[in-house]
Amino acid sequence: MLFACAGHANAELLAGVAERAPGAKLIGCSVPSHISSDGPGEEGVLALALGGAGFRVSTAAAASQEGPRAAGQRAAERLKRADSPATRELVMLLTASQAGDQNEIIRGAYGELGAGVPLVGGCTSQNSSSASASCQFHGRDVHEDAVVAASLMTDGPFGVGVRHGLSRIGEPIVVSRSQGGRVLELDGQPALDAYLEMLDAPPEARQDPDAFTNFALAHPLGLSRSSGPDQARCIGAADFEDRALLCVAEVPQGSLAWLLHEDAGTTISAAVRACQEAVGDLGGAEPRAVIVFDCIGRRKLLGDEGAREEVRALKTAAAGAPLAGFYTHGEIARTHGLRGFHNKTVVVLALG
Repeated sequence: MLFACAGHANAELLAGVAERAPGAKLIGCSVPSHISSDGPGEEGVLALALGGAGFRVSTAAAASQEGPRAAGQRAAERLKRADSPATRELVMLLTASQAGDQNEIIRGAYGELGAGVPLVGGCTSQNSSSASASCQFHGRDVHEDAVVAASLMTDGPFGVGVRHGLSRIGEPIVVSRSQGGRVLELDGQPALDAYLEMLDAPPEARQDPDAFTNFALAHPLGLSRSSGPDQARCIGAADFEDRALLCVAEVPQGSLAWLLHEDAGTTISAAVRACQEAVGDLGGAEPRAVIVFDCIGRRKLLGDEGAREEVRALKTAAAGAPLAGFYTHGEIARTHGLRGFHNKTVVVLALG
């Protein structure tokens, strides 16, 4: 697995990896920042090698020209699957925001794989410091709008933890009108006006787009779920003319929602709980590697020192196992049900 920050010639990078690791199967992506045992990093390339007895992998990629659901389905159907009921299987998805509705990608993969195969992964987006679109890596190929998948088949245990550090504010609200990720009305009122009033937002957030984005960073929407924590939806911007909220993923019309809040302390403790949950699923086995998909919005909220503190806490919870991962623009974790795309969340995969 290869996670490369901006500024690299990706085709040459993959050729170099193929030369140093001939025959190895490779997936990866360009990232805004990677996560390793040494801490968060905004430069360079991070690699994680998995293998050994009792471990097999199959990889595939599918472009998104036919739509996100078709891309998810095709990537999944091109994988070689586990052929023994004793073999545990998990599929990792690396996607791009420009590939379309991420929930549709997950639905496509779910339709092919079925409910018995957990999905984990992350979505990457254009780096603000780079003019190029985000890329996904498969073997020696560089894609810009694809779904890259890997089936991890193992005789050993694995565990998945999913957490956010958000808590509800006030009473539930109804998403009375929305189009995809564009929330137009909350409780029958213009969404932006209702949001600002319910949170008693400061004057600058009511007028200045940048101030609003900074304020909204700590106050996403939470979609109510029948089981588990609320599913968070980041609010990336506001449309001051249409009085709408612009979320980075679908907010279904008619949904029951809450306003949410987080701070640095709850953000870090959520990462620890997710890691403990994943390691706990190993049934007492020592983790050999821990892979982390952590929201870039959480990274911005924590700042540099907070992000380093979070990684230190993850290392402790991982019992010293190597850490690898990246900061995402959306996290994938589907262990039950159809929905599996998250915002403001940390997803941890522990391999035993």
